[in-house]
Amino acid sequence: MRLRNRPALLAVTGALLVACAVGTTPPATAATGAAVTSGAVAGAPHPVTEHAEVVPVQRTGPAGRRFNLVVLGDGYTAGDMAAFRADVDKHLNVLWSTEPFASYRSYINVWAVQVPSAESGVDCDPGLDAPRRDTPLDMGFWGGCNPASVQRLLSIDAAAATALADLVPGSNSSNRQIVGLANSATYGGAGGTFATASGGNALSSLITPHEIGHSLGKLQDEYDYYARGVPGGTYQGGEPDSAHHTLLTERQMRAERRKWWRWLGERSDAGGVIGRHEGGMYQTKGVWRPSRHSLMKTLGYSFDQVEREVMTRAISAKVNLVQGHTPNGGPVGDDRTVWVDTLHPVGGELDTVWRLDGRRVGGTAGERSLDLRRLGLREGRRHTLTATVSDPTPFVRDPGIRASSALTRTVTWTVDPSLTTQPSPVAAAFTGHTATAAPVGAESVVYADTTHPTDRDPRVRWTLDGRPVRNPGNDRDLDLGALAPGGGSHVLTARIAGTERTLTWTVDATPATAAYALSDPLRTVRRPGGPVEYVYDGPFTMKLTARDDQDGYVVTQFRVDRDGWYTYFGWPTDADAPFLFTPGGTVIDDLVYGKLGTPRVVPWDDATPEYGAHTIEYRTIDSAGNTGPAKAFRVTLVPPGAGAGVGR
Repeated sequence: MRLRNRPALLAVTGALLVACAVGTTPPATAATGAAVTSGAVAGAPHPVTEHAEVVPVQRTGPAGRRFNLVVLGDGYTAGDMAAFRADVDKHLNVLWSTEPFASYRSYINVWAVQVPSAESGVDCDPGLDAPRRDTPLDMGFWGGCNPASVQRLLSIDAAAATALADLVPGSNSSNRQIVGLANSATYGGAGGTFATASGGNALSSLITPHEIGHSLGKLQDEYDYYARGVPGGTYQGGEPDSAHHTLLTERQMRAERRKWWRWLGERSDAGGVIGRHEGGMYQTKGVWRPSRHSLMKTLGYSFDQVEREVMTRAISAKVNLVQGHTPNGGPVGDDRTVWVDTLHPVGGELDTVWRLDGRRVGGTAGERSLDLRRLGLREGRRHTLTATVSDPTPFVRDPGIRASSALTRTVTWTVDPSLTTQPSPVAAAFTGHTATAAPVGAESVVYADTTHPTDRDPRVRWTLDGRPVRNPGNDRDLDLGALAPGGGSHVLTARIAGTERTLTWTVDATPATAAYALSDPLRTVRRPGGPVEYVYDGPFTMKLTARDDQDGYVVTQFRVDRDGWYTYFGWPTDADAPFLFTPGGTVIDDLVYGKLGTPRVVPWDDATPEYGAHTIEYRTIDSAGNTGPAKAFRVTLVPPGAGAGVGR
């Protein structure tokens, strides 16, 4: 959770004074500030870096050209490092299961910075009377063991965190996000300059995308309370700056073309319909949000379309769609091939359009090079050549965002037909490609970039299981989703035409599978051609498990009555415990979990039991990005005693 224009919590010396903590708010009497540093001498190396090791978890390109996610561990001893890497793996796979991170994970480098702690655990965990731990990042609950704070506020030493992140060559404050993971099973985290989360709590991996939503996307909380367990009041301000809060009616949004008018009436990716739902910005009344629930309101759901559009722009703004191009510092001759190298989203291909003096030229749409010799230019006149690279993602509908430098880049050359290009002795070779060490998903876009001799641009030919595949347009990318390779494992090969230079990937086209286990029902009903039905007259539990034939953490999700998909995490108090459904939900730490039917998030939400039949679907998302087909069963909830005496 992130707070704007709210008093911040007073943290101990040397700890980051965070803007907020997940699911809590600071007291109004606390001091205000941005960060408290440890007073280290400027330019002097921080002692925390002496035993640090930077481990590349995912490298998609040079750090200076990518958005870098730097994950720091604290309270993990040398013997705990396997647990740290497991926590990182879980947090990342939950992040990769969330759009737009799923589609743009190829824009992101991930670095784990390992610093062994002298002691296991972090400060004041879980209470103020708990021991202080000797750890390099001095992470601690209660805002760094501050009695005026709250337990869930997990602080981190700002100077130490910055020093560790600076160990990643090419990363800096403008192209990275720091996430601090504490070796703890206690619920907690914070947002602001840095994001923090407990590494091993059942809900902690859901905190990370929420906090990045604040830090990267500047998204606001959609909570309708300021302090947990206390309903918020009525919003008194003017039209919020927040992209996903408004005072406008749906009619006004459409008439004035403001806020999320382009998304109104659509089914929300987070469940329900995008419209006007009251509550947000810590107020219960007088302000409205797009969706009934989303990641910025309830951990476990996805970003809705409005938030996803904001996050798409924010991720894309950290990189440049054009990664390289034919030098344009002076005129070029028309006796050569001109080229651009681009980024390669996992979720779709970028467009490239070539224009000469404003007129579209070139062959098949999307090609990354243009042979000027085919244009038949005459000497005596210079021409202006442009290549415009854009992202056609359906995640963006605002033309202003689509036209911004985050999603559209143009390179310009002056072409002078009187010039002669000196031959380039560059040999055909691969210069960048989708990582080959791990399997790629069956819906992924795989890429292979090459060198660029001046006489012609090498073509990339693709084969799947030894058979050539048709790939019109941009030969550097191959959209596996368009090929529908089917189940099983496949071999994908890219070869530079006319050479023996090849790259090979394993295509994982088999999604992970999930299974459910329920507590004993009153009875079980099986009907031919339909899902199994279980009858209950009170609480019941559901445990989801996943299996995959590949390594990596598998995210399991479920949804009730076609509401938004919800990431399964066990139970808030125990990641290994099953999820508990009850007629009215269970209150834990002033939040509500597991109401069967319409979700209930806070105690003042409607707790009326929804008796009758409900459909529960479940699915998996594996580490390669494959989403398994949804399977379903039915649960019929009857009033207590209504099913007495009925056998199974």
